[in-house]
Order: sequence, then structure tokens, then C-alpha cells
Amino acid sequence: MDTPNIQYKYGFHEPENYVFKSKKGLNENVVRSISWHKKEPEWMLNFRLRSLKYFGMKQLPPWGGDLTKINFDDIYYYIKPTEKKVSSWKDLPKEIRNTYDKIGIPEAEKKFLAGVSAQYESEVVYKSINEMLTKKGVIFLDMDSGLREYPELVKRYFGSVIPAVDNKFAALNSAVWSGGSFVYVPPGVRVE
Repeated sequence: MDTPNIQYKYGFHEPENYVFKSKKGLNENVVRSISWHKKEPEWMLNFRLRSLKYFGMKQLPPWGGDLTKINFDDIYYYIKPTEKKVSSWKDLPKEIRNTYDKIGIPEAEKKFLAGVSAQYESEVVYKSINEMLTKKGVIFLDMDSGLREYPELVKRYFGSVIPAVDNKFAALNSAVWSGGSFVYVPPGVRVE
């Protein structure tokens, strides 16, 4: 689908200042590049590659709107906006803070939430968790950190609620996923 080269007058945009931006397209090289840049274990790369194969085998859903005009090769599937994640809102780059201000996330809400992460483009760029939850043993990480620090838990449960074989878009998500949160609540712990 070609997009006209006109300015979107009802929204806003910030200048692109990315650490990394994948090539456009959905193919094995792009999937391998995402996994390599994220420094993932081999089993996650294999999970992604299997999911890409399922994507190619599955049909678009026959219900709902017409999806046949989606050009899956005209999409950037991975964009890394910053080099590192931060746990202090003031440490985020100004353009990212501006984006969250423009979409109406007030400073009071940012400070009040017990566990919050902010995703910008393909990556979680900000994460904060209430100290009380940490003392109870609750683990709240961005998904990349969860994969590095708790690989067996991720391997056991990742993609288990909606598996890649379920439908074309589940396969797409599994092949090119990025960002997201890893939450672990120990047995017997209640979070309210």
C-alpha cells in the first residue's frame, strides 16, 4: 500500500533519532537481524523462524475488513529508539517524553502507578515498579530482560496463550515481537 508523501495534519510526529532501524520487509534475514540485535538465545531465534514459516502458510482471516492491501514488505518490524532503558522519567530523551505528554499521560499518573513500563517504537524505554511489590518478590521487567534473566520461564510460557500456529497474525507477532513486559508473581503472593 503506497502512502502519500503528505503531512498528517491531525496528529504529530517527532524527529527520527533511532539507535537501529531494521530493513523493511518480512523475511528470514529481517527476523535473524531482530534476534541478533536483541542478543537472543538460539532457541528464541528458532521460535521466530518457525513462526515466520507459519505466517507464510496461514491465510488472512476471511472475516472483518479487507486486509489484502496490507503490504507486509513495506513495514519496519524493529526500531530501537534508545541505547538503554531507564527507570527515571527525567532520564528519557526529550522527544520520547514529549510524545507521552502529547498523548496525555500526566506526570502524576507516571509517578503514581505501581508498575509501569513505557514502550516507544519497538522497545520498552522506561520501567518503574513500586518498592512494596519488589519486597514481595514480584518481578517486573521488560521482555528482553526477562528473556535474559529468566530464560527457562520465558521458554516454558512464551507464546502459550495464543500460539503462532493459531492464525496469521499470531504467527507474525511471534516472528517479529519486540518490547512488552515480563511479570512474575511468586506463588502465594497477592497483588492488589
